[in-house]
Amino acid sequence: MSLFPSGHATHPQWRMAASLVLAQLRAQMALPEYAHSPSLGLLYITDHYAPEAQDLLDFLSAELPEVTDWAGTVGVGVSANNAEYFDEPALSVLLCDLPAHHYRVFSGVAPLGLGFEPHTALVHADASTPDVAELIAEMAERTATGYLFGGLAASRQGTVQFAMGGDGNMRGQGAARGVFSGGLSGVAFAEDVALISRVTQGCLPVSKVHEVTAVDGHVLLELDGEPALGVLLRDLQVSLDLQGPQRSPALQKALEVVRSTLVGLSSPGQDSVDRSGHFGADVLVRHIIGLDPARQGIAVAHPLEVGLRLAFCQRHVQAARADLMRICAEIREELEPEMWPADLATSGAGGSAAVAPQPARRIAGAVYVSCSGRGGPHFGGPSAELQILRHALGDVPLAGFFAGGEIARQHLYGYTGVLTVFTTPA
Repeated sequence: MSLFPSGHATHPQWRMAASLVLAQLRAQMALPEYAHSPSLGLLYITDHYAPEAQDLLDFLSAELPEVTDWAGTVGVGVSANNAEYFDEPALSVLLCDLPAHHYRVFSGVAPLGLGFEPHTALVHADASTPDVAELIAEMAERTATGYLFGGLAASRQGTVQFAMGGDGNMRGQGAARGVFSGGLSGVAFAEDVALISRVTQGCLPVSKVHEVTAVDGHVLLELDGEPALGVLLRDLQVSLDLQGPQRSPALQKALEVVRSTLVGLSSPGQDSVDRSGHFGADVLVRHIIGLDPARQGIAVAHPLEVGLRLAFCQRHVQAARADLMRICAEIREELEPEMWPADLATSGAGGSAAVAPQPARRIAGAVYVSCSGRGGPHFGGPSAELQILRHALGDVPLAGFFAGGEIARQHLYGYTGVLTVFTTPA
């Protein structure tokens, strides 16, 4: 497997931006270490180009006839190696060097059929689709590992997804030319495709972990047997029952603290906070959407059940930076050579072959899906999030988008980043 060619550009006219990307891709495809005839293209565009999505896909597929399959979607921003484009017309492309029998492109009108066993899948979804979370969970069940990665499309000018296979028409999609709205689409990968994926959280707990002991639908009524609203105010050390001349400023400050607070939910009996005080990958962060003073309750943007674990949290720049660097370090650890092979202990000290390091895998390409609420400003400046990735992983081909929700495993996350790298054989 060779390095994946990648390209990105911004321009008010989509054709000019696409031409700039093509120049980058062709220049890389001529280099010996890059793939010369990649077959799968991942295409991410900002919503400025959404009305021209079909024309853009037609242009790229005509100019790159060796790329027989395409997948992707739209975001309020797109990402590339060391750069992000937010609220401006832009596109980012990654051409994957994978054997055609190791993957399948799918969509709502051309779902995965028999004869292909998905191990994992890159999934793009439309948030307006009814029961989208349930559809994601069902898709995860169809894979051997139960692991998905991807995100929800985010657009102010129409939500589109790209899914095109073979000669432009996949079986079942009729005359459709690869641009869709609604449902799920993406690429399913066979077990032979080596990849590593990690989730990074963007929020930091500001309370201990509580047990949910009473609920009414989306309304949290009790935590640890106490009124939920009282627990929230105590954990945040604020009061909404203020008197005296300073009542208005103090109340305003208290409300600002409450409005900036979210909840981190995890399954019963799960350790949702690690030893460093950060959330684990299985924690789902959700908004507080209202207070219920009459019942001392808290309305949460997620269905609740008794027994769930809950911790109040807030977005935290330093925690997000540290956690992003952590997942990059974990990926590098998996890729680096084993300096001490397992048979060294029984082989003795003789023989150089016994102590030679095993060859390392390297990153052929990467896909990064980050929350639209993160991005450069949250990390301290334009492209700061992608610069952290570049510093930690090196100069690797990368494409992705800023989503309305992030997909990892069978879960739909918020305020997270999902980093997936495709690796070369050792």
